[in-house]
Amino acid sequence: MPDTISAPGAPHELRRTLGLWSAVAVVIGSTIGSGIFRSPAGIAAKLPGPLPMLSVWAAGGLFAICGALTLAEVASALPETGGLYVFCRDGWGRLAGFLFGWGQFAMIRAASLGAISIVFSEYFFRVAGVDPQNPANLWTVRWFAAFAIALTAFFNIRGVSLAAMVSNLTVLAKYGGLVFIVLVAFGLGLPATGGHFTPAVPAGSFTLAAFGLALVSTLWAFDGWADLAYNAGEVVDPAKNLPRALIGGTLAVVAIYLLANLAYLAVLPIDQIRVSRLVAADAAQAVLGPVGVAFVSVTVMISTFGTLNTVLFTSPRIFFAMANDRLFFRPIASVHPRWGTPWVSISMTASLGIVFVLSRSFEQLADAFVTAFLPFYALAVASVFRLRRVPGYAPSFRAPLFPLVPILFLSSVLYLLANAIVQPESRVSTLAVLGVVAAGIPIYYLTVGRPRRLLQ
Repeated sequence: MPDTISAPGAPHELRRTLGLWSAVAVVIGSTIGSGIFRSPAGIAAKLPGPLPMLSVWAAGGLFAICGALTLAEVASALPETGGLYVFCRDGWGRLAGFLFGWGQFAMIRAASLGAISIVFSEYFFRVAGVDPQNPANLWTVRWFAAFAIALTAFFNIRGVSLAAMVSNLTVLAKYGGLVFIVLVAFGLGLPATGGHFTPAVPAGSFTLAAFGLALVSTLWAFDGWADLAYNAGEVVDPAKNLPRALIGGTLAVVAIYLLANLAYLAVLPIDQIRVSRLVAADAAQAVLGPVGVAFVSVTVMISTFGTLNTVLFTSPRIFFAMANDRLFFRPIASVHPRWGTPWVSISMTASLGIVFVLSRSFEQLADAFVTAFLPFYALAVASVFRLRRVPGYAPSFRAPLFPLVPILFLSSVLYLLANAIVQPESRVSTLAVLGVVAAGIPIYYLTVGRPRRLLQ
């Protein structure tokens, strides 16, 4: 652990061009993607009761809020490109920073891009009148998903302003679409159906083990609340705007997610939700017919495309920062001379995503992403305990109810990981994912952890 907080000033710098609204749009845009439209079915299958299903969404929201409050403090003190990588590095040392980047490189970011792009492609073909669930269309869907990744990579290489504009426009469309679904469900659907909120807790609809497994799916939907931190080196007036955007954007997402799930239950019974892979479209069809399906399908298509754009706007900054620290190949830190973007890092991240989308299913991608990321979320949040004792640590915002807020977050992570290892249906996949992350330790000591760095 360093004796003082590291000062910015890496050899390659990015431009500070993101204002407050664009920063909030990054938080909302990177969070609202495919999860709220795809995950409710799996969650309802594990917790087939209105109250259990809603409780796990509330728990996921609390989890995200506690994390956002803590990282808002750390980000205001360390407003550098790289986000959670920087927090792990400065809080726990270079090995922790390297492992974070290794996990992102080997699995996390590629899995995220793959899962989001598959949902985008599925809804695109549904809008076009082609059944994406037909096995004959499997590879057409996957190749189009790969094309979407390549296209959004181009937007982000072309310039921060273009990527931010795409993010801002799609955020308005996706958030507005969810608001519309909520209003229609309560205004038209609820009076006709009376809602499907009872019995609130059917027999056998809740166990702690099932709650833990469902919470993993919920966290896939909530993931993205911390992604703005990766772009901290590009935020204008980061001491003020980073905490405001992280907290405000997270609260906005939690609110619309809870309302969306209430809207689904207002229109559809829990038994139908649990088998609906495209639940938002099914809910709209129940109220508005084919017009509703078309509207929701377009909304989800725009939402997931916007999230693809935002993920490629945020996550390549991890590898850029690592290369600046000589923990990764130096050319990855290259900045485009004309457009001022980390174009090599963006290209590499997109290429990994394309490989994953052509080789794995949505469920495999989503579960691998959440499991691999949880330990690093814990390290980043726990860094606040170490950093508060380091000279030079001067955040402009301090997490309220400290240390309760970060402890609650960390307790949730430990519960989720322990539950995933204990349960037979998730044990092998969880240990395999954690094994890939742990493989980064010998790689570190064989390469950049040696006295003579090999990646210079």
